[in-house]
Amino acid sequence: MRRVRYRVAASLDGFIAGPHGEFDWIVMDPEIDFAALVAEFDTLLMGRHTFELVQKSDRGFMGMKAIVFSRTLRAMDHADVTVVGENGADLVRELRAKPGKDIWFFGGGQLFSSLAQANLVDTVEVAIMPVLLGQGIPLAPQLVEAKKLKLARQKIYKAGIASLQYAIL
Repeated sequence: MRRVRYRVAASLDGFIAGPHGEFDWIVMDPEIDFAALVAEFDTLLMGRHTFELVQKSDRGFMGMKAIVFSRTLRAMDHADVTVVGENGADLVRELRAKPGKDIWFFGGGQLFSSLAQANLVDTVEVAIMPVLLGQGIPLAPQLVEAKKLKLARQKIYKAGIASLQYAIL
């Protein structure tokens, strides 16, 4: 079964984006092999706000199938992605059962909380950036119940990034 991996950068105080969605505080460390990381996945899951930020970036969808969860976007306006308005958990269950590489849950704290509550996220992989934002979009807002985690891997980079991978128990 394919794994859904919440792989995200966060500030030391637990924010995945600034108060207006900004992410210019993320350290781009050349020691991190981003191409190798991307090669582990063939599908991106994201919320609407993350999708809008990705559309403006130069990375795009990195050659992966992109699925956007949104109640406001219209599928016919976005032919390059799959827009899911309802039954998102059912779609994630179907994706996990199909053959393929792991699925990168790319962003959206609220979406993460709902998928985690449905037990549809296998790992939480956070690159802790050496910055305190003080405010912004939290890593896991509205998480209804605690999720126990087990540290699976960690690495500290020279730039001060702490990369932590946890399995959700």
